[in-house]
Amino acid sequence: MLKPKLLSIIKHRKNEFRGGQLGKDIIAGIIVAIIALPLSIALAIASGVTPEKGLITAIIAGFFVSLLGGSRVQIGGPTGAFVIIIYGIIQKFGMSGLTLATIMAGILMIIFGLMKFGSVIKFIPYPITTGFTSGIAIVLFSTQIKDFFGLKMAEVPSEFIDKWQAYFSVFNTTHLYTLGVGLLTLIIIVLWPKINKKIPGSLIALVVSTLLVSLLELPVETIGSRFGNIPNTFSLIDFRSIDFSLESIRQLAAPAFTIAFLASIESLLSAVVADGMIGSKHRSNMELVAQGVANIASSLFGGIPATGAIARTAANVKNGGRTPVAGIVHSLTILLIMLIFMPLAKLIPMTAMAAILIVISYNMSEWRSFKGLLKSTKSDMAILLVTFFMTVLFDLVFAIGIGMIVAMFFFMRRMSESTTFVSMESISSAIIADDDADKNDYVSPQELLDNEIMESGIMVYQIEGPLFFGVANTFMDIMNEIRSDCRILILSFENVPNIDASAINALNRIIKRSKERKIKVIFAGLNEQLLKVVENTGVLAKVGEGNVCSNVNAAITLAKNSLSLKSVSDRK
Repeated sequence: MLKPKLLSIIKHRKNEFRGGQLGKDIIAGIIVAIIALPLSIALAIASGVTPEKGLITAIIAGFFVSLLGGSRVQIGGPTGAFVIIIYGIIQKFGMSGLTLATIMAGILMIIFGLMKFGSVIKFIPYPITTGFTSGIAIVLFSTQIKDFFGLKMAEVPSEFIDKWQAYFSVFNTTHLYTLGVGLLTLIIIVLWPKINKKIPGSLIALVVSTLLVSLLELPVETIGSRFGNIPNTFSLIDFRSIDFSLESIRQLAAPAFTIAFLASIESLLSAVVADGMIGSKHRSNMELVAQGVANIASSLFGGIPATGAIARTAANVKNGGRTPVAGIVHSLTILLIMLIFMPLAKLIPMTAMAAILIVISYNMSEWRSFKGLLKSTKSDMAILLVTFFMTVLFDLVFAIGIGMIVAMFFFMRRMSESTTFVSMESISSAIIADDDADKNDYVSPQELLDNEIMESGIMVYQIEGPLFFGVANTFMDIMNEIRSDCRILILSFENVPNIDASAINALNRIIKRSKERKIKVIFAGLNEQLLKVVENTGVLAKVGEGNVCSNVNAAITLAKNSLSLKSVSDRK
C-alpha cells in the first residue's frame, strides 16, 4: 500500500495521540535529536563535507522520512554506511557531483517503491549484508586513525592497504595531546551508559572534550581550525552549479545506483528491526518512496545521502516513540539546535569526532554475527568472507555483486544436489534387498514394478526436485541408463515443482533420442504449471496428449495396455 503511516494513523487511529502518547513521542524525538546531533556532524566530516551538511541531512531527510514513510518509528539521517561512498564521489566529482548522484538515487528509490520492489530485501542473503556492513565498519574505522592520533600527514591515500602503509610510516608523529583527548572521549562514550542511559555518552564526551581543549587551550585541531566558521542557516542550492548533461548523468549512474541500493537495503532492514521491537508491520514500498523523496530534498538543500538509521530508530522505540511524530520532532529539534548553537561547533576537537566514529564503526561491525557465520556452513562462510574482503579492498558495489554471484553459485549447487533422477526399478530392488524392512509399510507405485513389468520393457524414472539448468545435463544422463530392451519410458513429475528452458531443452532431446530408439515416452504426474509449460513449448505435442497420465499407477497401466495391444498387433 502506497500510503504514509502518519496519514493512516491520523485518519483511522486518532486515539493513538491520546493517553499521553503524543507527549511520549515528543520526548522520544528530543532524545533522538540529542543522539543524532554529534553523529550527524561526525559523519559529515568523515564523508569529506563540512559539518553543517550532516545536520541539514538529519533535518530535511529525517523530516520527510517520518512525514511520508511506511514505518511508524523510522528515524532518517546520515549513516556510517554512506561515508566511504560519499567520500569517493566527492573526491572524483566534487560536491556538485554528489548532489546530482543523490538526486538520481532518490528518483531510483521512488521508482523502486512504485514498482513494488520493497520485498527485494528477502533476496539478499544474510551473509552478504553482514559481510558488507562489517567491511564498511573496518573501512570507516581506518579513515579515523589520522585525526584520532593527530598524525602529521599531508594527504591520506584512498586505498585501504595504501592507507595503512602510510599510517605506519608516520606513527612516530603521533600528537600526544590529540591522542589523550581522543582516548578520554572514547572512555566517556563507553562508560557513560553505566551512569545514565537517557543522555547519550557521545554528547557528554563531546562537551567534556570541547571544554577541556578550550579552557586549557590545548594545541589540538578543532572543527574551526580545519573548516573555519560553520554556518547555521541553509537554503536551496544554486542549480546553475549542477551539470545535468547526459555525460555527467552517465558517469554518475553507477554511484547513484550504489546510493539507491544501499539506502533501500539499510532503510528496509531498519524498518524490519523496528517492526520486531513494536510488534507492527511497515509498508516497504511506501518507505522506499519516502526515502527517495527524502534524499532528493536533502540534496536540494545541500545535504548528503540519507537512509533509515537503525541505532537512532531503536533509541526512538526505547524512549517511547510509537508514531512518526517522534521523527518529525527529532528533525525540528536539530533545526533549533543548529540555529542557536552551531557557531559553538567550531570548538569541537577533531579527535573527539574521530572517537565517536570509531564507536560507530564498532557498533556497525556486527562482529558477533560475523563470528557466528564463521561457524556456519562452508558456503555461508565463503559468501561472508568474499563480500567482506571485496568491500574492504575494492568497493561496495563490486563486493555485493561478487557476493551475490558466489551466493547464487552455492544456491544452484544445493538445488542441483536436491534434484534426483531415480529408476523406480532401482527403488524396488532396494526395498526387496532390505530384509529388515516391513513390506506392509510400502504402499506406492514401486509395488507395481514386479518382475513381470521389469521384464516387459517398461522403465520408470521418478524425478525429485526442481528441473532447472543446473541439473539439465544430469537429466540427459537418463538416456545412458536405459536398458536395451526398454520399449516404454515413463517419466514421473509428481514431485517436480517447476521447470525452466534448459530442462525443457533436455526433455526435447530425451524425446528425440527415445524416438530414434523406438521407445515410447509417457509423462506422469504433471502439475498444472508444468502441464502449461510443456504445452506452450510444444513438448506435449511431441509426446502426445494421450501419453500424459495423472500419476505413475495410471502411466504403468497405460504402458501395459500399450504393450498388450502391440503384442496382439505383432501376432496378427
